[in-house]
Amino acid sequence: MRSTDHAVAQWHAQKQLRHSPAWKLLQGAPWTVAFLRAEFTATKQRVPLEAFHADLADFMKELRGENLSLNEAWQASNYADSWVRSQFLARPMVDGKFHYEPTAATARVLAFVDTLTGSRTNLNSSRLSTLLRSIETLSLQSDPNPDSRIAALEAEIADRQGEIAALKSGANPAVLSDDSAVAATRSVLDLAASLPADFKRMRDGVESMLHSIRQEIMESSVTKGVAVGQVLAGDRALRGTPEGETFQGFTEFLNDPRQQARFRQSVNEVLERGFTDKLTSEERANLASLLREMRRQAGDVHAIYGRLSESLHAYVQSAEFRESVLLRKAIHAAEQAVAAAPLGSRTAVVGPMLYSPDFETLAGMGIFNPEDHVPPPKLAAPPALSGADIHRTPVTPAPDMPALQAAVDRARETRNGSATLSDVYASLPDELHHINTIRGLILAARGSGDSIDPQRTETLTFTQIDGTTRTARVPLFTFTKDTPQ
Repeated sequence: MRSTDHAVAQWHAQKQLRHSPAWKLLQGAPWTVAFLRAEFTATKQRVPLEAFHADLADFMKELRGENLSLNEAWQASNYADSWVRSQFLARPMVDGKFHYEPTAATARVLAFVDTLTGSRTNLNSSRLSTLLRSIETLSLQSDPNPDSRIAALEAEIADRQGEIAALKSGANPAVLSDDSAVAATRSVLDLAASLPADFKRMRDGVESMLHSIRQEIMESSVTKGVAVGQVLAGDRALRGTPEGETFQGFTEFLNDPRQQARFRQSVNEVLERGFTDKLTSEERANLASLLREMRRQAGDVHAIYGRLSESLHAYVQSAEFRESVLLRKAIHAAEQAVAAAPLGSRTAVVGPMLYSPDFETLAGMGIFNPEDHVPPPKLAAPPALSGADIHRTPVTPAPDMPALQAAVDRARETRNGSATLSDVYASLPDELHHINTIRGLILAARGSGDSIDPQRTETLTFTQIDGTTRTARVPLFTFTKDTPQ
């Protein structure tokens, strides 16, 4: 390897960086980075579209008040659209509403700028202790010699037993100072800050693979049957990246309830310590929502994997895939027959000129086949349908409000002017014992202004359209006066 090979590789990587969205964001207007840093934090990775536009409009008013040159014809939505086109931001739809969130490149740029503008150092005792534990764990888990691993584990057990004996003897435990504990907490938050960018890169990789395979299937630009293999190969390559390994490790963590319980318990105990008062409110909120935010981001990647699986399932069920399977089987059988046949050497009768423009295959010559010119049989007559063939889908009937009002009046009269919702429901006939009746009674009770006790509940049994019975638990409603009609 030449001494300049590494420099040449770095030069090519630098040229790619200059064409990336991250470089364009750093080269853009400084106020863009400032606004994105303020809008997206560790605890707020998604902002609704309307709220984002409103915050950006207010910020632009401040900028124009400081005589900063902005495009007067552009509003906040125009700038947001340009950031989406430049791949600074993504605009996913969540629960039927559009949100803005930083892309993987933007997340890394914001984290990079935070390290440049922040005054806090990463070199502290907590970070060094984490480094020591990590290298010791790596050394232990990568050691193939069982004797040395047993000796290391026994030494660790002896250290733990010594600490237990010291605590039982009344010795005060060595407790971190508040400053050291705050530094350790911030080190944990710094380690977790790199995870969102990795999840975004993993999500972007899966989305790109999903888009390409859908396009290839729709345009039939690949040989039949090759698409599934390409997806599997792309998935293996994606999981082999550092982001894929991060996602796989965190998925294994999510599937282990013991580790999640330990994580939640540790976070709750840390938040109860007195030193957390020295943390900012944003840092405390980030620590409290750490697991929930990582679960949400991992859920986004799983959702995209689900759409990829649906596309592949639809392709496998298609006629094209079945035809490709039959074609591959026929080709394989022909290859086996040719290989097993004692044909010896074969020579062509006429040497075909493969690159001649007049060359045609037998299929292209169109040999006459009488069967191809036989007129097709007439279509069968359509079946005759009558009114008996029409079946309507059963649905739960709407609440019979006049019957319910009458039942309320009867129950109140027979019970000295006061009746609960369950009393009214029990007096109704069986055909009205469905979920919409319960909803109608609740609406009548809320509109009447009668007594509602949310601390006490009643259990009602209703029948569904498939004949099964279920129970509903509702607050205690008491009808004490006339229900308005």
